[in-house]
Amino acid sequence: MIKLVALDLDNTLLTNDKKISQVNELTLKKLATTGVKIVLCTGRPINAIWHYIEQLGLTGADDYTITFNGALVINNTSRDVLAKQGLSKTDLVPLHDFCKANGFPMDILDFEQVYPVTDLVKSIYTLGGGIKFNPMTFDELPDHLYAKVVAAQKPAELDQMIAALTPELHEKYHIARSQPHILEFLSPTTDKAAGLHALLQHFGWDESNLMAFGDAENDAGMLKAASVGVAMANAIPEITALTQYHTGTNEEDGVAEFVNQYFKLNE
Repeated sequence: MIKLVALDLDNTLLTNDKKISQVNELTLKKLATTGVKIVLCTGRPINAIWHYIEQLGLTGADDYTITFNGALVINNTSRDVLAKQGLSKTDLVPLHDFCKANGFPMDILDFEQVYPVTDLVKSIYTLGGGIKFNPMTFDELPDHLYAKVVAAQKPAELDQMIAALTPELHEKYHIARSQPHILEFLSPTTDKAAGLHALLQHFGWDESNLMAFGDAENDAGMLKAASVGVAMANAIPEITALTQYHTGTNEEDGVAEFVNQYFKLNE
C-alpha cells in the first residue's frame, strides 16, 4: 500500500517555467486528504523551495522535505533535522585538484550557503530563496561538513567535464547530472533514496509504501527503490528504462495524471 509519494521538482512536478500547475496542486492536496504523505525531493535547500511547500500546504507538524539530494532530511516547520550526511573539506581536495587541473568550476554548498570557489574558473550556478553566496578560495573554506558540490556550466562544457572524470572520482563521490548544465558531487552514500529510507523508517514504513516521480540522473536511486517508481515522459532515456511505470510530461500535468489514475481520485 502506498503511503508516501516522493516528488522531484525540476522537469517533474514543476512546469518549464518553474511553477506547480493548478491541476498538480489540487490533485496532490486531494491525495493528502486521504492520508498519503506528500514529500518534495530536491537538490536545493528548503528555503529555496519554501513557496512550493506553502503552495501544497505541506506545513503540518509531520511534514518533511528531502533536500540536497538526500544529504538532509528536514522537518518543514520546526526545521528539526531527521537525517544528515555530507563531505568534509578533506573529502573535497581530489575534486578541487581535478577542477583546477582541467579548468572546471566548483560551487560548494553547506547546509546554509553557497561557496563559489574563486581560485577556479567562474561558474554559472544560481539559486533562489535568498540563499547567500559567499565567494572564497578553496584554502579559505571553513573546515566543516558540506552537503554537496555543484559544477555548473554550459551543457557542452559539462559533457567535456563528464568525459574527463576519472575512475577514482567516480569511486569517491556519488556523481549525478541533475540538469543539462549542472553536475552534482555528493558523498558515496548520499542519494534521494537514502533520505527517503530514513523518512520511511521514521514513519514505521518501508520502500513497499513508496511511490516516486522523477526525470533525471539524481532521481535514479529513489525510482529504483520505490515499489512504484514513475518516469516522466520527458525523462532522460536512462530513467525511462529504470521503471515499468510512466506518465505524461511535466508540461502535461504528468504527476496528476498518474496519481489520479493510480489512486482513483476521480471515482
